[in-house]
Amino acid sequence: MINKTDDEYTRLFKSINGVLFPGGGVSLKSSGYSKAAAVFYRLALEANSNGDYFPVWGTCLGFELLTLLTSGELLLSHTNTSGVALPLNFTADVRDSRLFKDFPEDLMESLASDPLTENSHKWSLTIEKFTKNEKLKNFYRVLSTNTDGQNEFVSTVEAYDFPIYATQWHPEKNAFEWTRPYIPHTPSAVKTTFYTASFFVNEARKSFHSFASVEEEKKALIYNYKPEYTGTQSAFEQIYYFD
Repeated sequence: MINKTDDEYTRLFKSINGVLFPGGGVSLKSSGYSKAAAVFYRLALEANSNGDYFPVWGTCLGFELLTLLTSGELLLSHTNTSGVALPLNFTADVRDSRLFKDFPEDLMESLASDPLTENSHKWSLTIEKFTKNEKLKNFYRVLSTNTDGQNEFVSTVEAYDFPIYATQWHPEKNAFEWTRPYIPHTPSAVKTTFYTASFFVNEARKSFHSFASVEEEKKALIYNYKPEYTGTQSAFEQIYYFD
């Protein structure tokens, strides 16, 4: 939820086991999304620095926001990457990564050779700008890159010293979004969704945050809301509307 107070976000942070900054199309500097994410990012850094495990994941816009929060600068470049599936160009660092270490070898081979990762973004962090920024280079390990034919950009990262992960691509779409022809749905594509989700859920299991009471937890659950079918007019099959 956006437009809450810092105290409300802090109380929620102490109740949950991880946070995902999703994709979307809002301002990275002035939106309620970016302001809320900045609070959770700061709290996550503080907690992890004090031995309180708390994972963070950013997808697409969330990836871009994490690069801004880490570097303090908006370093994105325009790329022709809206509505395209791509294979991942893995770096040598992927062998020692936490994110991909439990992915099956055949799936890693498919990710490297087949267009399994869907991209829906017009802005990217180029390798050149990443490499020139000391804050980003010292904080994140680059696990994969991609190109739009002209610009090579960072597509998957994980932090060296924090459980912070981000993909410029959308791992969730392969299994759940069916209205766009460029979203891959092969067995390997769907496996990518669930291996990625399983990884982050396992990271969240390492957090010992909990709600103050069962009643407070029940009030916060997504089950209190009903999704609406929107597949006939939207890229999304279902949408939750929050008051």
